[in-house]
Amino acid sequence: MTGDVADPISAGARAASAAAAGPSRAAQIVNFTVFQVAWFAAVLGAAHRWPALGTACVAAAVGAHVALAPRPREELAFVGAVVAAGFLVESLVVVQGHIVYPSGQPVAWLAPYWIVALWALLATAPNVTLRWLKGRPLLAVLLGAICGPASFLAGVRLGGARFVDATAALATLAVTWAVLMPALMALSTRLDGYAPRPVRR
Repeated sequence: MTGDVADPISAGARAASAAAAGPSRAAQIVNFTVFQVAWFAAVLGAAHRWPALGTACVAAAVGAHVALAPRPREELAFVGAVVAAGFLVESLVVVQGHIVYPSGQPVAWLAPYWIVALWALLATAPNVTLRWLKGRPLLAVLLGAICGPASFLAGVRLGGARFVDATAALATLAVTWAVLMPALMALSTRLDGYAPRPVRR
């Protein structure tokens, strides 16, 4: 009798645990790989004055990510919100004058379209590869302060951008990303197109 009761409870616990796990490890690996390929395509495209080509690669990656989401509307809403924030932040960086770009900037005082596209690419990570960062705001602050400037520096070394004042630019990026990363992770929790569906009993 005890065994008959324990089995359904155990099965329910396992199902709940599986649901809480989110995307599979294979999905996370694919997400990470596609992110890296699209990031390099965008940066190298800009460096070689083919920004539209790199942006097309990013668009394909983001489109596939949204299409594969269990709740694509929520995921698309998250991507849209991150792109809007990215356009504003990157345009402020341009106006600040510490960074200049070789291509993809039809309007001199606005952010290049390819780097705004990279924000859409960034939005593919919080609900999949960076899911482990949810609910850890202090760690998100630290990760943002370190990885944000490091990623931009890598882009500069590949020729996607150039620092006018490297110290000022990196300091600004560190502060900006220390604030942005926990905010993005919090928003991703509210707009989570990859959240497991509730287990029905």
